[in-house]
Amino acid sequence: MNDGDERSRLVGRIGEVQRDLARLFADPRSLPMFDSNLTMRQLKVIMILAFHDAQSGQDLSRRLGVGLATVTGIIDRLVAQHLVERHEDPADRRVRRVSLTDTGRRLADDLLDTGLGHHRALLDYLDLDTLRALETVMRKIQQAAAQYLADRVRDAGQTPPPAPARSDQTARHSDPAPDPVR
Repeated sequence: MNDGDERSRLVGRIGEVQRDLARLFADPRSLPMFDSNLTMRQLKVIMILAFHDAQSGQDLSRRLGVGLATVTGIIDRLVAQHLVERHEDPADRRVRRVSLTDTGRRLADDLLDTGLGHHRALLDYLDLDTLRALETVMRKIQQAAAQYLADRVRDAGQTPPPAPARSDQTARHSDPAPDPVR
């Protein structure tokens, strides 16, 4: 067996374990997404804003792959639900930016943190040696993910986002990076 074959089999088995874990923690009653009356596009806007901070209508249109008129309707409905707000871009008063309100940020955090409690409880079942090994592996995965993202962004000709600050505590999610493209 060569290294490529072993790598492929290992990646496949790791993927199966990830899917099994996702199924174990995918209890619909615990998912805030199922408690929401938002459409999939509205949820996408919430998550884009959670990860990329304030965006223009053009930014959102490009990211969603829909027309500006569609984005305007989506944003109008999210504004009416007090989840997002519009404001002038300080660098260009002709541009209106959309950002999450406190309520929208709480919703995004709830969506991002779904299952985190179950995951933490699961980790309590592991012994210290396993937790130490897992932390080492997770840091390597984090570094590989950062490199993968930087390579993708570079290949697309964009500016890479800043690396997340290292923390000894578990972060809820990485700080959103501003969108470098208008």
